[in-house]
Amino acid sequence: MKKILVPVDFSKYSDYAMEVAAGIAKKQNAEIIALHMMGLSDAVVTKNESREVFEAMYYMRLAETKFAELLDKDYLEGVKVTDTVHNYTIFSEINDVAKEMNIDLIVMGSHGSSGLKEVFVGSNTEKVVRTSEIPVLVIKHRHEKFNPKLGVFACDFLENSVGPYKRAKEVFEIFGIDMQMVYINLAGDFRSTREIEKRILDFFKSAGEANPLESLNSVAHYNEYSVEAGIFGYSQIVNADIISLPTQGRQGLAHFFSGSIGEDVVNHSDLPVMTFKV
Repeated sequence: MKKILVPVDFSKYSDYAMEVAAGIAKKQNAEIIALHMMGLSDAVVTKNESREVFEAMYYMRLAETKFAELLDKDYLEGVKVTDTVHNYTIFSEINDVAKEMNIDLIVMGSHGSSGLKEVFVGSNTEKVVRTSEIPVLVIKHRHEKFNPKLGVFACDFLENSVGPYKRAKEVFEIFGIDMQMVYINLAGDFRSTREIEKRILDFFKSAGEANPLESLNSVAHYNEYSVEAGIFGYSQIVNADIISLPTQGRQGLAHFFSGSIGEDVVNHSDLPVMTFKV
């Protein structure tokens, strides 16, 4: 892992994400790219009128000042950090930046959402999770020492989740995290133990595991009325430090991970969440 991208809006959540990224960077000898998106309109950027020019200059200088404050932290000592400002207005463009810069991991802070706020205010973190082809680690709280030991990987064990599983397994190994896989058996889509185990066994065969039967025995089944509740419930039982799951872009998550389940997990989880695109 060589490059970590941290999108920042200079809030305390950006600080949380930067501190976690710094801890990872020190362990992996990686570089941090701190990205701020100004979101100025085309009129401000392209017009040559003095008012628009001064407005653009003001926001650039403001960003420089805020970067100086954000990056003047003890936890960044010894870490190479490059700050950059882009005039993007939609957060899906972060995926393009990440690919251009050969980013290995995106770390984002998020306040989450609930109630009416969730309905009316779209989360920028959700948009990145939904569109990013690069693994995304979402941080909600401050972690002075980010050192997760046990992670839950929730999976539907269908063919298109093989890729995310392999990438998650690789990242977990890099971080030294033990992976506990779980299948959420829904009341409305109930499957027998035999059906679930056949699917899981076929999944591990497709993934090229040397001993699919041994891998099968390491997967837990958890019964619930919703995927989100199942993930949270099981994570609490095993005392997980991080939750991980596959995402499928704008179409939500694979199989029962449909609709906005991935975004709901990101929004409502107190634990860090890492996503891997199908």
